[in-house]
Amino acid sequence: MLDIIIGNRAYSSWSMRGWLAVRLSGLPFTETLLPMWSPEWDLARATGPLALSGKVPTLVDGDVTLWDSLAIVEHLAEQTGRDRFWPTAPSARALARSITAEMHSGYPDLRRDCGMNVRRTYAPAPLTPATQADVDRIVALWTLARTRFGGTGDYLFGDYGAADLMFAPVATRFRTYTIPLPDIAARYVEAILAHPHVAEWIAAAHEEPWVLDRYER
Repeated sequence: MLDIIIGNRAYSSWSMRGWLAVRLSGLPFTETLLPMWSPEWDLARATGPLALSGKVPTLVDGDVTLWDSLAIVEHLAEQTGRDRFWPTAPSARALARSITAEMHSGYPDLRRDCGMNVRRTYAPAPLTPATQADVDRIVALWTLARTRFGGTGDYLFGDYGAADLMFAPVATRFRTYTIPLPDIAARYVEAILAHPHVAEWIAAAHEEPWVLDRYER
């Protein structure tokens, strides 16, 4: 049985990605939620399942432990078949991997200025030029994927997959901060937020009792 260890659903974008990956795998799993910056969190990072990295998400699969969202995706793809996570056509799969890797390592200004908070919707506010550049780059990649490989589906490569779950927290940020988007990107955000797995995560976040001031505007 897999166990996915996550932080607060309201705020932890990386936890969301790891959890969505496990959900997409279709494999049975349990989840362990550790409220961030709590005594339980500190203990888990010191001597418990987070001791290897101090990070969430962490996936425990028997004697295998992974603590990086993209590594979790690849581990699950190896077990369940890569076509569950990645497009089958080589050109589409190459683009999906490239934009997913760019998301994984990029967009520092968007991350810093627009932290994930799925329980809030703020009035529009001007973005810094650097943050706007991150938004523009993401929109350009989404547009490229949708126009080349989206077909009749609602997601970047038609069917929901790894690229979509990795960008899901970005979609929540665009809604939280009411960031203006062109039509193709706006429709994609709506599709992602309506996906049953994403909607399940957000609904659970609204039931959490914890409010962390460092993540609130």
